[in-house]
Amino acid sequence: MQAGNTLLKSRPLAPVAALLAIGALMGCPIGPSRFAQARPQSARPSAASPGGTRAGDASRPNIVLILTDDLSMDLLPYMPHVQAMERTGLTFSDYFVSDSLCCPSRSSIFTGDFPHDTHVYSNTGADGGFQKFHDLGEEEHTFAVALQDAGYRTALMGKYLNDYMQLPPSAGVPDSYIPPGWSEWDVAGWGYREYDYNLNEDGTIHHFGHQPSDYLTSVLANKAADFINGSLTASAPFFLEVATFAPHFPYEPAPQDEHSFPGIRAPQPPSFDRLPADAPRWLAAHGPLAPTQVREIDRVFRRRVRSVQAVDRLVGLIEGTLIADGLADNTYLVFSSDNGLHVGQYRLMPGKLTAFDTDIHVPLVVVGPGVAPGTTTTAVSENVDLAETFASIAGTTLSGDGHSLLPLFSGVTPADWRAAALIEHHGPDLRGFDPDFQQPASGNPRTYEAMRTQQFLYVEYADGEREFYDLQSDPFELHNLAGRLATDTQALLHQELTDIEDCHGAQSCWAAMGGGQQAGFNVPDPSHLAAHGELGNNRPRRHAPATTVIRPPKR
Repeated sequence: MQAGNTLLKSRPLAPVAALLAIGALMGCPIGPSRFAQARPQSARPSAASPGGTRAGDASRPNIVLILTDDLSMDLLPYMPHVQAMERTGLTFSDYFVSDSLCCPSRSSIFTGDFPHDTHVYSNTGADGGFQKFHDLGEEEHTFAVALQDAGYRTALMGKYLNDYMQLPPSAGVPDSYIPPGWSEWDVAGWGYREYDYNLNEDGTIHHFGHQPSDYLTSVLANKAADFINGSLTASAPFFLEVATFAPHFPYEPAPQDEHSFPGIRAPQPPSFDRLPADAPRWLAAHGPLAPTQVREIDRVFRRRVRSVQAVDRLVGLIEGTLIADGLADNTYLVFSSDNGLHVGQYRLMPGKLTAFDTDIHVPLVVVGPGVAPGTTTTAVSENVDLAETFASIAGTTLSGDGHSLLPLFSGVTPADWRAAALIEHHGPDLRGFDPDFQQPASGNPRTYEAMRTQQFLYVEYADGEREFYDLQSDPFELHNLAGRLATDTQALLHQELTDIEDCHGAQSCWAAMGGGQQAGFNVPDPSHLAAHGELGNNRPRRHAPATTVIRPPKR
């Protein structure tokens, strides 16, 4: 390995990056919106109440977040409106989630904190879920509270946190409960089936049945358009989050999409039906996929493609409404997912929870004021960054572990940007009533902490097992080199990961993840490891023992 005492080497703050960061924190737009140019604008005027700051005022832009559930990167080719966003906005090619599981990831999005600070590691039970988030007072520290305090109208529509509206009366939280920070609340409890659900509409519970008009994603699209239209006469800018349940299992498509894409099959990248060399123990016993399993994977992928058609139409309706209302030029439109999903990779049936890119690498596309059109940034970014980004747009701040992404919106990555993302997972998940409970065939890894950079993925399991993938030569993560690393290199990796695990707050986490420094980590060619003396011995080991005691993640 490259000589040195740390894998992330220091470099002074770049002056240009500092200026960008200052402008971002002041909430100053840099230039005109680009997605408004995708369609002609309507002559429909904006409006404002006397003496107020109208929706669309350049000093405080509006924000719309469209957050999907389990949407993996392989679904984007089937979403033309999202592809149009990529052409007119900024795509984050190295955006990751703090855990490839719904509730921990969404908790990080709301607060800007890693799971080790939210203490939400699962969807339900003592280790996580809505009740844990609620009981710990995390709802008082979300971007919704910060933006509402800054004068924004805020709305959440769709999915909140797992177990919301699913608790027994003894929990003391009625289904009509609305968390602090939200001006409008249209949230379902168990909306995965898209039909036959209850919707809490500003504290009143309404039941939706099984008619085509009850299809949840379409209901959310119409409510979002109504909210945006209502902003024309409001005296404040707005934040709107539309959180779909699609394309989560059971992957229910809208009525008009039930028979679309009849012959489509799941993609088969090099990792499809293939184990990594020196696979971790939880994965190593998986045999080749049977023909019946491959057919099921194809069926699942086909239903997921059908399911996202309604999501893509939702994106189009929101875009069109913003344009027609004259709000597009000063509204940030953000598209993302809470986690990804594997479908046949690594011999796994459809599922998530792993540290592989299939599960932790998700879309993030931003269109809006000052966003460079048709650009891509490779800056390492994470879901903990969204809360501070929204706060920065609104001209306020929010204490958390993340960092504002506004300095990246111009298309330039500061030289001192962070080097690593942190992933934290508790497992295995053995709760059969969890909507994300996975059968063994889908994979159910043990507790781990992981560090993802542009160069490598490094994973430490609580029992001492490790993984290391050189992403420069092995982008599909098929060759676990952890057993070939020298003892001092293993120790450095462990220390870097431990530093991030132990970080608390924006400054501490930014420094631990390489922010304010020039990241550098050169992964050698494995064929030269022995010749250069980089192996602990001269042949690979199947499971390298840890050189230090690895602590389980903090609860």
